[in-house]
Amino acid sequence: MKIAVDAMGGDFAPKQIVIGAVQAAKKYGCEIVLVGDENAIHGILKQEEGWERLGITVHHASEVIGMEEHPADAVRTKKDSSIVVATRLVKDGVCDAVLSAGSTGAAVTAAQLILKRIRGVGRPAIATPMPTPKGVTLLLDSGANVDSKPEHLVQGGVMGSLYVEHVFGKKNPRVGLLNIGEEETKGNEQVKATYELLKTMDNINFIGNAEGRDVPKGNFDVVICDGFVGNVVLKFAEGLAKTILKLIKEAIKDGGIFAKLGALLLMPTLRKLGKRLDVTEYGGAPLLGINGCCIISHGSSDAKSICSAISVANGYVKSNVLGHICDALAKEEMVARDGGSK
Repeated sequence: MKIAVDAMGGDFAPKQIVIGAVQAAKKYGCEIVLVGDENAIHGILKQEEGWERLGITVHHASEVIGMEEHPADAVRTKKDSSIVVATRLVKDGVCDAVLSAGSTGAAVTAAQLILKRIRGVGRPAIATPMPTPKGVTLLLDSGANVDSKPEHLVQGGVMGSLYVEHVFGKKNPRVGLLNIGEEETKGNEQVKATYELLKTMDNINFIGNAEGRDVPKGNFDVVICDGFVGNVVLKFAEGLAKTILKLIKEAIKDGGIFAKLGALLLMPTLRKLGKRLDVTEYGGAPLLGINGCCIISHGSSDAKSICSAISVANGYVKSNVLGHICDALAKEEMVARDGGSK
């Protein structure tokens, strides 16, 4: 397993990216190619004892795509940018996956232009796992496309189901369509048209509309929506989780001696809660629908997040998610073709 990591992408690049890669190489035993300014990367690696024995190499890239740049224009003009070079390493078969915490738009664009979409996929989708009391709910699309047609959302349901089944081991995952109510007649035209299509699907377990409160409750294993709505939901959930933990800490601090004593007794439980709500536990989300493995991490990713994201890439490749999605879409295409010829 060899993973290309965009060492220059993210708010805390390259230091936190490089440190996270070193942690992952130690923890998971995978080979890592750090792509970016070789002098800057080597300067950080020298501070990490024993990195030379971890299967880490450096591939120089002279350019960086900034968060403020137009993704498509930047990918086309900056051929030697770290995200473009890292993606090409996957295209050329040098690496099995690419990971970036840089511009999401640039990562998605590079994946589509270089790796291409899987045959039959209209739009790729970012699939983000969200912690719930029942395990994980996969939310997609969480930011790849702000506008999606009903057929794109249906494809997201198929791809998300396969990912949950083969990576998280959930058989026959429950699929929901994010909406403002449970009733079939609720929602805008896009959602209502999507619902009609999902009802006809026999290769996924569609159980109806999912309201916003269903996502954190874990009432569905896969929740599909367009990237505009999904990204709002994701960032709201991240902010709410941090706010809840902050309010708990402030309440303990202001609650006097008994509150502090109670917190001391509850410390193992509070740590466990914090871990469940910590977005760095997953670190990255796969871009489903492209012909390869592309993992997108949050722009504010620290070393722990990058280490976790590399684990996500490992799981994606080892579970052959790409192969399962290609097979499912090929069968769907064959059924549609045979049905149309009757």
